[in-house]
Amino acid sequence: MKVNTQAVNFNADQKLIDFIQKRMDKLDMFYDKVIKSDVFLKVENISDKENKIFEARVSVPGDSFVVKKQCKSFEEGADMAVASLERQLKKRKEKLRAHS
Repeated sequence: MKVNTQAVNFNADQKLIDFIQKRMDKLDMFYDKVIKSDVFLKVENISDKENKIFEARVSVPGDSFVVKKQCKSFEEGADMAVASLERQLKKRKEKLRAHS
């Protein structure tokens, strides 16, 4: 799956981009009709420790899923977002199976 990663207001290193690509590739196991996915990494200028925002948009035929997580690190946000997307994609697949 093609993952388009955009870092807002900072430069993401290659290690982080590879980590996100690896995590997002896991979604192909649950739903093979994923068209593309966009990932936005943002850092909020607040004193809070949880100032990293990981937002993922996954496009499938006829629909798209958006997940936004705020965490201490982008890796943690990626894990939480992928788990959430995994549930949503499984649910969609079950609905499609029920209709056919």
